[in-house]
Amino acid sequence: MRLPRPAAAVLVAALVLAGCSDDEPEPDDDVIVLSPPSEGAPGHTHPEGEKVTGDGTRFSAAGLSLVDVRLPRFSGQPGDLSFRIVDRQGRPLRKYVMEQTKLLHLYVVRNDLQDFRHLHPVLGKDGTWRARVALAGPGSYRVLTEFTPGPDASNGHVVLGRNEVVPGAWEAVEPKGGPIANDGVVRVAVDDPLDAGPDGRMQITVDDGDGPVTLGSYLGSYAHVTGFQLRTGAFVHVHPYGEPETTDDGTRLTFHTEFAKPGRYRFFVQVRVDGFLHTVPVTSTVR
Repeated sequence: MRLPRPAAAVLVAALVLAGCSDDEPEPDDDVIVLSPPSEGAPGHTHPEGEKVTGDGTRFSAAGLSLVDVRLPRFSGQPGDLSFRIVDRQGRPLRKYVMEQTKLLHLYVVRNDLQDFRHLHPVLGKDGTWRARVALAGPGSYRVLTEFTPGPDASNGHVVLGRNEVVPGAWEAVEPKGGPIANDGVVRVAVDDPLDAGPDGRMQITVDDGDGPVTLGSYLGSYAHVTGFQLRTGAFVHVHPYGEPETTDDGTRLTFHTEFAKPGRYRFFVQVRVDGFLHTVPVTSTVR
């Protein structure tokens, strides 16, 4: 049976736009679009062997530090988030290399992996990055930044992370679920187990309960996948090869992986279907 679909994208987007106020986040073009999904999106990938410094478990790496992190004071409602990236002398980093259509990718994830946000903040003239975010509840959150320092792309990726607390009573919840999950509209399945090593492959299949789906583009690619090792919280980002394949099981994407350590990982798979961005968490074992 086909999974239930939301109302028409145009109608929902119109309601969202009409309902915005000064106290709410501005509409995010990465979440809802008024036009059909883009065609011919490139299969984003980084050169194999590209240098990546940091895994998000530390706030300093490659001579750069994530500082002055501010989360919203209250959960359950939109608030301001801000931070800076500084060098060893405390000077804000101002030059970045565009990657997947953005200068910097920001992730806010509760440490028990029950709440995940992928944001694209704006860099101010004073070197401060700012974004609006509504977090689901109180708790200990990790703020992670993924970027390439400019002006030379050969500098490689840098991933920094810092823990911050949103006040309020909360209790950590152990992540549940396996390699197949759905959000009521799309279903995502990931290979299980996966192989550790510098040149691995991971396949993810997306369907709507009846069969393959047509994937629109998101951040210049057909999918965006980030993951976290359950034990250490180490961040991983995998990259799709080429275009999707239509199979009997659904629409299949192949990713290049470089898992340094075995263990259980939770992946947040982001795909656009019928103009809407879906974020579906799945869990798999790397051996």
